[in-house]
Amino acid sequence: MEMEQRAVVTAGTGGIGLETALGLAARGYAVTVVGRDAGRGARAVERIAAVATGGGPRFVAADLASLSEVRSLAARLAAEGPLKVLVNNVGAMFPEQQQTVDGIEASFAVNHLSPYLLTELLLDRLREGAPSRIVNVSSGAIRVAKRSFDAVEPPGGYYGFHWYGRAKLANLVYTVDLAERLRGSGVTVFAADPGGAATDMTNGTMTSPAIVSPPLRLLWPLVRRTFARSTAGPASTAAKPSVVAATDPALDGQTGLLIGPQAHPVPAHRASADPRAVADVLRLSRELAPL
Repeated sequence: MEMEQRAVVTAGTGGIGLETALGLAARGYAVTVVGRDAGRGARAVERIAAVATGGGPRFVAADLASLSEVRSLAARLAAEGPLKVLVNNVGAMFPEQQQTVDGIEASFAVNHLSPYLLTELLLDRLREGAPSRIVNVSSGAIRVAKRSFDAVEPPGGYYGFHWYGRAKLANLVYTVDLAERLRGSGVTVFAADPGGAATDMTNGTMTSPAIVSPPLRLLWPLVRRTFARSTAGPASTAAKPSVVAATDPALDGQTGLLIGPQAHPVPAHRASADPRAVADVLRLSRELAPL
């Protein structure tokens, strides 16, 4: 009997994550979706089961803002054997500055530290499942991000959109570095930029000028229109880059690529290969989320 092809999608009970899970299930993967809400989880599993062509889908509850819950989740997933695909789809933007239960700034914790820690703790299972793939969901918001990673929090005031972009940049830096570290291991690593989509995350946060820095606030009507346009598409379209990154045979043997909103490879933001950013991001990651 052929072994079940296991895939994990974080924040997979709605929006882009659920659409990604549906795409993987339709391609024969036994998908585990991770989320916080058991009701949403049950509804997601029902929808995924309707299209699944491989093993049955499952829901696992975890709050990815908590590093101890990330550790428990990793232990649980690792106990189930080899893994073919890990999609770190979790993402969150916070209109006001806040800290996680670990006392870490929430944007950096949820958008980078949590996927970093989960990935590192599942690497052995991904190696066992090789050829296997890691997909980290990126964002166009990295274009407005400060590149300083001396500390978790950048200098200057708190602006949700910019801090979200910076945390996503940290994760892209890690993704590109990880791809090189794993080169030749059979585990390949991709970033996927979904473009924009109408999801729970974008519906509430994109309406207040407080999320952008003062210079951008002067242009708020224009910025808001851009946000509105970029978050109007269906989540199913926004999930395509993740599904392609996770499954497309054309990417076999390739690694370290960013799959853009049109679902084909695009050049990664040049800051993602800045040696100082790489060193600082890795140092912060190891200090705050030790393995």
